[in-house]
Order: sequence, then structure tokens, then C-alpha cells
Amino acid sequence: MKTLCALVACVFFVSLPAKATGAAKPRHCILRVHAQANPRDTEIFATSVRAQLSGKDVAIEKMPWISEQDVVAFSPYPARDGTYGALLQLDEHGRVVLDTLSVERRGSFLFVFVNGHPVTELEVDKRVSDGKIYIPSGLTAGDIESMKRDWHLIGQRKR
Repeated sequence: MKTLCALVACVFFVSLPAKATGAAKPRHCILRVHAQANPRDTEIFATSVRAQLSGKDVAIEKMPWISEQDVVAFSPYPARDGTYGALLQLDEHGRVVLDTLSVERRGSFLFVFVNGHPVTELEVDKRVSDGKIYIPSGLTAGDIESMKRDWHLIGQRKR
């Protein structure tokens, strides 16, 4: 009898939709925003990357501060160099994180990675409390297509 109840429970949970079970929907676009780290941090907390602006190796924190789960909408545009740029609108969690980063990390850099490749570095020069991240260029057409599959365009209603 216990085996039958366990089997029925398993079938019930497997047949539930993803939202009812708490599972997140699969994402197509992977976004990671890492903060600049102290160069003396150990390999457990930081890793070294080559900065696009300076060409020097810099330490970044391994754990991202912002991810694709914090983005709710975006607005793409073609950049002058043949790539694309985008304005990302963050949810409330992402807005608070970005605000905190912009206050605590003033004078340092944020490193943006999309779908595994470095896109841009953003210098933290002022407080950002509106929850928007501006990526000036460096996105590919494939990046924009994957963003369209996950987020709605700014100004459009949620799907």
C-alpha cells in the first residue's frame, strides 16, 4: 500500500505544470554581471579576465551580482560598429542590487557577459537607482534573438 501511495504521489508531481512545482522556465539567454574584485582575493572568490578598455588582467568576483533572472524587459538597437546594444530593465530585486553596487563599488568596474562571452565593462561613476543597465554595444544578432525569447520589449505588455 505504501508503494502504491508513493507511486501515485510521484505521478501527481510529475504531471503538474512547471509553475506549480516551483521549477523555473528554461532560459535561452544567459546574462551575468560581475563586480571587480580585490586582486588579492583567492581563486575561490575571484578569477582573472582581460579588461577590454585597459587590456590589463583584472580580478572579477566569481559570483555574479545580477543574472538573467533579474531582467524583465529590454530594448535592442543597432550599434555603429555592426554589433547591437540594449537597455535592460531589471525587476525589483535587480534594481536593489544595482543600486547597492552603484553605491558600494563607485570607482570600480562591472563586467557584463551574455551567453558566455564578454560584452562590455561598465565603470561605476554614479548611483543608479532606476534599475536599468545600458549595454552600448557588443551583442550579436544571436544574443538579441535569445533575449527576445526570454524577455518582452520595454513598453510592450508582458506575454
